[in-house]
Amino acid sequence: MTKKYSGVSRRSFLKGTAATGVVAVTLNALAGCKNPANNKNKTPTVLDDNAATSILDEYKQVDLPYEQMGMWSLPLGTVLHTGEGSYLPVLATGDTAMHPIKGSVFSTASGMMSDVVSKCITSEGSGWVVYDVACSDSAYAWVELNLITRAWVLYASKFEGGVLSGNASKLWEADDSYDPPQMAVSGSKVFWQVMPSANGKHRTENSNGYLWKLDDSQATAVVESPGRFGMAPSVSGSTITLAPRVSSKQGTLYGVTTYDLNNDLSSQVDQLVLPVGVKPFYATRIGDKFVISIEANYNSGGLLGKMGTYIGNSSDGFIALMREPAAVVCGTEAGVYIIKSKSSYFVVDITAKTYAILGANDRALDYGEYPARDGVTKEFVTYSTVKDKGTGYPSAVLVRSFAL
Repeated sequence: MTKKYSGVSRRSFLKGTAATGVVAVTLNALAGCKNPANNKNKTPTVLDDNAATSILDEYKQVDLPYEQMGMWSLPLGTVLHTGEGSYLPVLATGDTAMHPIKGSVFSTASGMMSDVVSKCITSEGSGWVVYDVACSDSAYAWVELNLITRAWVLYASKFEGGVLSGNASKLWEADDSYDPPQMAVSGSKVFWQVMPSANGKHRTENSNGYLWKLDDSQATAVVESPGRFGMAPSVSGSTITLAPRVSSKQGTLYGVTTYDLNNDLSSQVDQLVLPVGVKPFYATRIGDKFVISIEANYNSGGLLGKMGTYIGNSSDGFIALMREPAAVVCGTEAGVYIIKSKSSYFVVDITAKTYAILGANDRALDYGEYPARDGVTKEFVTYSTVKDKGTGYPSAVLVRSFAL
């Protein structure tokens, strides 16, 4: 736990500040992370090829049960990210060539987009851009990346009414030996994963997940993976799902693991270990069921080694949509799941055993339409880049919302 990152040790982490108005956060150096994922004797879940119920074969197709509640047009180049609250994090085109990307938010209540981070705090030389954003209705986090050196810095701040409140906190920084962090924000909490680059000089090191709460002076190491995490974190209600590596003599195992956010990831809700060598594209927890997407066909591993999206758990069994997964999945605890396919969404009701098709926006297929929600939600939001009818060139980003 004393490895160095950009000349800063974890134990003496960020004693200085990068700019006025930035507060440094000290990492709480633990003797050992709370949830090391290298537990031995983990057994992978291997299912027979016919072990899951096929949605397309055994469910009835019905008309879409939801009506569109709203549609908004945003400037070309706008990219929405998933979020849990009424504000969704947005990467938008910047105002100048020196600041080509800015962090913004889109309000699903008002339909308005507003700027949050218009330029980088890190201004040591040229090449810095806002690279990634995440938010809840209470906290906003963003990553600044140097396009030349690949160094990066993670910041977070209190967020109220669509604007930052108080000083930003500098949570982490690293050089190109570590990938930019995969992060998630829920309520007043920011979680991020620090992983050594696959081809970097620290590639044999463990990866770690850290948690920081607003106004805390310390961040805490909460999850350790003996190797790189298998996917980005997914917040769903009061839980967060990760895919740390599990130590095994059998080979590479990923343990899709859901943790309790209310207990700061100190307890596991459930875990499903994928077959040897199988890496998840995406996973979350909705109600008492895992949602796991596999984006490739593996030569072994049974059903969970085949391309598709799987809903269920080891005790109750699984249902499956055997289509190539294209994005995150959202749904309700009442058993409704919205799964993106290439040109549409499958709206699956596992209680009624039905599915409906939600088509993409008109003229959106060239650039794709994607969900801006994942995990448990009461509102499904999509965004897509659409082409002008006359010229055929991209013209705007359309956002749609549906009440579930």
